[in-house]
Amino acid sequence: MNIRISEATDVLARPGDDPVQFAFHGPQGHITGQGAPVPVPRGPSATLGARVARVFQQARPGTIVGGALPFDRADDDCLWQCRRHRGTAPAATPPTPAPGPLSVTAEPSAAQYAALVSRALAVMQDSVGDRDALEKIVLARTLRVEAGTEIPLAALMARLGEDPAVTAFRVALPSQGQAPRELCGGTPELLLEKTGGLIASHPLAGSARRQASVSADRAVSDALLRSEKDRREHRFVVEYIMDLLSPSCRELEAPDGTTLTSTRSMWHLGTRIRGRLRDPETPSILLAALLHPTPAVCGLPLARANDLIRRIEPVPRDFYAGAVGWCDEHGDGAWHVAIRCAEISGRSARLYAGAGIVPGSDPMAEAAETGAKFGALLSALGLPADAALPGITPQGETC
Repeated sequence: MNIRISEATDVLARPGDDPVQFAFHGPQGHITGQGAPVPVPRGPSATLGARVARVFQQARPGTIVGGALPFDRADDDCLWQCRRHRGTAPAATPPTPAPGPLSVTAEPSAAQYAALVSRALAVMQDSVGDRDALEKIVLARTLRVEAGTEIPLAALMARLGEDPAVTAFRVALPSQGQAPRELCGGTPELLLEKTGGLIASHPLAGSARRQASVSADRAVSDALLRSEKDRREHRFVVEYIMDLLSPSCRELEAPDGTTLTSTRSMWHLGTRIRGRLRDPETPSILLAALLHPTPAVCGLPLARANDLIRRIEPVPRDFYAGAVGWCDEHGDGAWHVAIRCAEISGRSARLYAGAGIVPGSDPMAEAAETGAKFGALLSALGLPADAALPGITPQGETC
């Protein structure tokens, strides 16, 4: 099921175009929202349905709503109303030089992150036997990148979009200073796509870094597919999504079971889910909000995992591990998990990456997994893809 918008234009704004409020290009199609900023009144998840309904009741035909839902459902979202939407594959990577020189600071360092993982594992062990025993938690760490010149968003988006397995995205965020602020990334994970009465989801959980040689890469993927720890982590996510979607669906299935999927830098366990809605008019944005956040980015039980995340992660998530996407006046649209992303403002970028922690997780192995997940964005910024791996300290980095 692919949603295609066929008007011919670039997904990235050209000089002189109206500002881009959001843009997505990837396996689910290519779409951009441009024009004078018309924000949807901001609010938490609990008020989303009423706010979006008012927009479409008052809007002209052809209006779409797109943007970002925050990680925490109680925080305000950032959505934009646009009257124009166009789509085609992006142009080749612009010949824009890297915004050097670049400095990178890990917050927290890989060693400090491993200590947080150990702390979470201790909480899991202490909670065994509780009614709400912690079964999984996803912990994130960040990299702060400072560039010598303004980071070129169009070039960054084009580089991220060179990987056909991801959806490259950008969403304008509320300004926190003089420089505009955007969330940009290349996510491999489809949260929810809707076309008429048909829906699809492709949750990912369980990851391994890809290797340079064919034989080593095959060995890593085979080990991931056999890993009891990773399959258990993945099963939590699939069961959660199926349980939440089931009341809204006449049909719901995962016909292929759990399989391997990959980006240029990572292997993942993935399960493709498809269904048919009882009410075909249910908006995609409300289904996405129903699912978000999944155990793939939070943990289980969700409330207990979210509470621990707020207490021990040193950097607030904001829109990282939220959802990004769009919804049209008919309720169709596509929403993606906001991972492999960075918040960018002028010369500064904050990169985010997380790993799922379950009993049996190795703290330094989880730190290495987050380091590998930074790879695509680091490369797109002109830095070594392995710059955030434990033990590697490029110029300017404190790991």
